[in-house]
Amino acid sequence: MEADFSEMRNELQSRDGLWRRIQLECQWLHTELLKIKKYKDMQEIQIKPQSSCVQLTEQLENKNTELLLFPRSQESQQEEQNKIRNHVYREEQSHCSEQERMKTEISDLTEELHQKEITIATIMEKATLLERQLKMELETKDKLLAKQQLLEFQYQVIKSENKHLKEMV
Repeated sequence: MEADFSEMRNELQSRDGLWRRIQLECQWLHTELLKIKKYKDMQEIQIKPQSSCVQLTEQLENKNTELLLFPRSQESQQEEQNKIRNHVYREEQSHCSEQERMKTEISDLTEELHQKEITIATIMEKATLLERQLKMELETKDKLLAKQQLLEFQYQVIKSENKHLKEMV
């Protein structure tokens, strides 16, 4: 009985160690989750400003105004406008591609975050199940221990009665 009890105690200790490792992993995953959320928030903040397009549009308007003010030939004004339009177009294309890259990156990070949340939920479910099993096993072992103590007491009583009967005989 003592060997069984010792074996059960060892098993409970190993399960307790497993439970603690699961808790540490959950804490680590939670920290990683916070880091990813922080990075995602920073990315969203960087996407919001589109001031470069506004500035380029303002520059275009300023250049157009300047072109109207300076007496140049029609041809040179047209060339200057074309250059500015091309420059604005290239900047817009660059900005759009950068936005697309950031959207893709945010999407990837969101997916990774989702996967980690699923992992955390799974681990938490397993941890809850293990905890429930551990409680049930502890209750069973407590009952067995109480039963063993009762049997030992009964054994001592019978032994005492037997000794008493032998003395009487």
